[in-house]
Amino acid sequence: MKAIKINDYKNNTIHDFDVIRKVLSGEKGLYEILMRRNNQKLYRVIRSYIKDEDIIKDIMQNTYIKAYEKLHQFNKKSEFSTWLIRIGINEALHVLRSKQQKVFIHPNTNSNKSFVEASKSMNPEYNIIQREAKWILEKVIDELPEKYKVVYILSEVENMKIKDISNCLDISINNVKVRTHRAKQMLKDNLYELSQKPNVFEFGFEKCDHLVNNVIKNI
Repeated sequence: MKAIKINDYKNNTIHDFDVIRKVLSGEKGLYEILMRRNNQKLYRVIRSYIKDEDIIKDIMQNTYIKAYEKLHQFNKKSEFSTWLIRIGINEALHVLRSKQQKVFIHPNTNSNKSFVEASKSMNPEYNIIQREAKWILEKVIDELPEKYKVVYILSEVENMKIKDISNCLDISINNVKVRTHRAKQMLKDNLYELSQKPNVFEFGFEKCDHLVNNVIKNI
């Protein structure tokens, strides 16, 4: 097998299993590939349980470190992302239980201002409309009950297979279908159409780089 480079995380022809084999053989720096491939999905799932960005980042970091420490236990019976998400969900639930946190929806009074400031570019009216539409969509999804929200995020935003969602959440395939249908019903029809946009709850650029660097330093 040819040598794997960090930038190969963009090349989906290199399977996660091959990367894992390299990491387990001692090339731990390649763990970054697995992180960058899964950062967005893991962020969205954890955010279904917890809203505090600092806590989310801590949970993501702990998830990646625990996954690295247990990487030799990964049995390849499921996709790595499925196995990783299960660890992430357990970490999120542990935080909620230990701190007895209650997740509430807090309106961000600075959001509209940030939209206007960020839209001072070409075609500012279009940018404002797009950003406000994204903000409205995220708020509506946030208002879904937790058990419906996480299924909706995995199914409709991340396009995960029903079987994988069932494995991640440890619920039946039929239950996944029911919760997905119920989540869609709880969203207004016009907002559901808007929710097909792939760029909600983004976790990239500086946030992605910062998390990757922190984990690599701690493994």
